[in-house]
Amino acid sequence: MTGLAFLRHLAVLVGLGVTGLTGAPVSAQSIGVVQSDVLVVNPDRLFAETKLGQRMTQDLQAERDALIALNRELEQQLEAEEQALTELRAETSPEAFRDMADAFDQKVQQIRQDSDRRARDLERSRAQAPVTFMRMVEPVLSQIMRDAEAAVILDSRATLLSVEAVDITALAISRVDATIGDRVPEEAARPSEPPSETTAPGAE
Repeated sequence: MTGLAFLRHLAVLVGLGVTGLTGAPVSAQSIGVVQSDVLVVNPDRLFAETKLGQRMTQDLQAERDALIALNRELEQQLEAEEQALTELRAETSPEAFRDMADAFDQKVQQIRQDSDRRARDLERSRAQAPVTFMRMVEPVLSQIMRDAEAAVILDSRATLLSVEAVDITALAISRVDATIGDRVPEEAARPSEPPSETTAPGAE
């Protein structure tokens, strides 16, 4: 067995994690998909290079930008409220001013809690996005598996060696773009909270 043939054989064995697999992948011109028991795909590339993955990334970035803008607006409103409260101190009784200051502090704490919750929700959405994406493209990958008469699709990032012919990432990208495009189903999108839900003191 030549060195190249040995590496190809080893790549298939390593990808499977078993021994005794026979047969090398051969091209199937009729359907344009390699015929192999084992296929590999790179999920990072699939997410980054498909229209769907790019749309999900853009939506998350838009949510992040909106959250940053909201926080800045609330900060400015709170600063104005604090300044107005400070100016009232000289002409307000200590008891009345204490009540106003306590009410202001409670509003600040509530706004901070709401902002923290929004940030956590956004981070969860960002972390969940690749999982949601893979669930959405699973039918496309399953069809490629059937076309290739494959038994398994492995994550190429966890494969030590593989033959380039069994990497279906480019094919999957083109099929996802053709089949799904950049349409994100409503149930897959996290509803954003309206910025008006939390209003700074004195903004009304």
